[in-house]
Amino acid sequence: MSTPHVHLKGITRRLGTCVANDGVELELVPGEIHALVGENGAGKSTLMKVLFGLHQPDEGEILIDGRRVRMTDPRAAMRHGLGMVHQHFMLVDTLTVAENVTLGSETQARFGLLAPGDAEREVAALAERYRLPVDPKARISQLSVGAQQRVEILKALYRGARVLILDEPTAVLTPQEVDELFAVLRALVADGVSIVLITHKLAEVKALATRLTVLRAGRRVATALVADTSIERMAELMVGHVPAPLTERSDEAPGAPLLEVRGLEVRDARRLPAVRDVSFAVRAGEIVGIAGVEGNGQHELIECLAGLCPPSRGDVRIAGAAVSGHGAREHRAAGLAHIPSDRLHRGLVSDMSLAENLVLGLQRRPGVGTGPWLGGHTLEDASRARLQEYDVRPPDPRAFAGRLSGGNQQKLIAARELTQGARAILAAHPTRGVDLGAIDFIHRRLLAERDAGRAVLLVSSELSEILALSDRILVLYEGRIVHETTPAATDERTLGLHMTGRASHGDSPLPPREGAPRTSGGLA
Repeated sequence: MSTPHVHLKGITRRLGTCVANDGVELELVPGEIHALVGENGAGKSTLMKVLFGLHQPDEGEILIDGRRVRMTDPRAAMRHGLGMVHQHFMLVDTLTVAENVTLGSETQARFGLLAPGDAEREVAALAERYRLPVDPKARISQLSVGAQQRVEILKALYRGARVLILDEPTAVLTPQEVDELFAVLRALVADGVSIVLITHKLAEVKALATRLTVLRAGRRVATALVADTSIERMAELMVGHVPAPLTERSDEAPGAPLLEVRGLEVRDARRLPAVRDVSFAVRAGEIVGIAGVEGNGQHELIECLAGLCPPSRGDVRIAGAAVSGHGAREHRAAGLAHIPSDRLHRGLVSDMSLAENLVLGLQRRPGVGTGPWLGGHTLEDASRARLQEYDVRPPDPRAFAGRLSGGNQQKLIAARELTQGARAILAAHPTRGVDLGAIDFIHRRLLAERDAGRAVLLVSSELSEILALSDRILVLYEGRIVHETTPAATDERTLGLHMTGRASHGDSPLPPREGAPRTSGGLA
């Protein structure tokens, strides 16, 4: 199958009263990597779902090699040579690589069955052709995140894809896995495959893409050659202005410890050790960043520090108060604010108003509520200033939190957690899945909290974020702190080696500890 020339003309897609795409044009020529960038809610994913047959356009048309086609569903898109790799993989953990790749395509085989040996040979040949190293016999549950992503790409190629849509493909990869993915994508392009890259990482656009299209508020604002467009210009096109640089780190020495962890041990949901003899302190006026590969204890550490699960051993102190074994209410009362990693399940209640979400966890304070009732109009009036200060859009106290974009939901949580006067702040993946404007806003707020004398513990999946914000960096590997450094003394690649246990043992990772769950290749 030859690689098709794809042209989206005047695509308009409405979601209720919202115009997600407004007359968007996008042209994809064979054998190029075309980056699609924009803030959250700009319409990137909606546009690609229209192309892949998951949404139907209200206006406009799709042309394949100059002929108008109707993408009625993903099967129609696949028949035209399109494939999509979603940010959240769609694999069956209990099946092998070969079984996942061929799943749903069995009718292509004789009598509707594909013998395991045949499937494994076909997948092995495909993997070799496209230089996608993966064992066809391995079960998905045994693979790193990077390897699972290669399986998703193989699935699309097995079905004849010559145009690949990749949605935030490096969101959960280590720097080494990003390099491996880039090599794969360049090999695919050399073979004539076209790639649409949805991303918010502009350095990756600069390193990988040939052209880019920028969407803002559902409209295309630019299509340009990447070689002719600086990262600063890309950012300006995305948000409408040039983001100012972050403030320099203060030369003032940190103060007394406000968050202390001593000999902490925490077990996971299976009662296996997840955090092992961890000790550290975060001082007033300091941001300490925690880096690590997913599955190495970050989740359990966060849950324990927030009071959501008890330690099996060790002590936690917040502003001098011992809180080990106490619940989230006691941790908050001692002076902890918590920006959780999962905003939808831990951070807010979708069916409650913005005003109500701003007092979650604080509802027992005098004047906030009476019995089971919150404060009504008084509460709404009190919330308006915070919504405006934190640029939550729309700043309507009565709007439901579930109707906000991801970036605005994150700013809503920050507005609640960073305005309660807490002395210690636990920020877990504070900018996960949000756009450039929201990232910049939240970064500045965390730096302002540090400069105001708060202690900030930052756990992030973005090493660039860890390096930009932290005064000190701790690396967590297999439940233990294995490395401590500063941003000035390290870089993403060096951190990646420590995160995978390779820094002291050549290029081979350390064997997993006995009884430990297999770690994936993504960051926590």
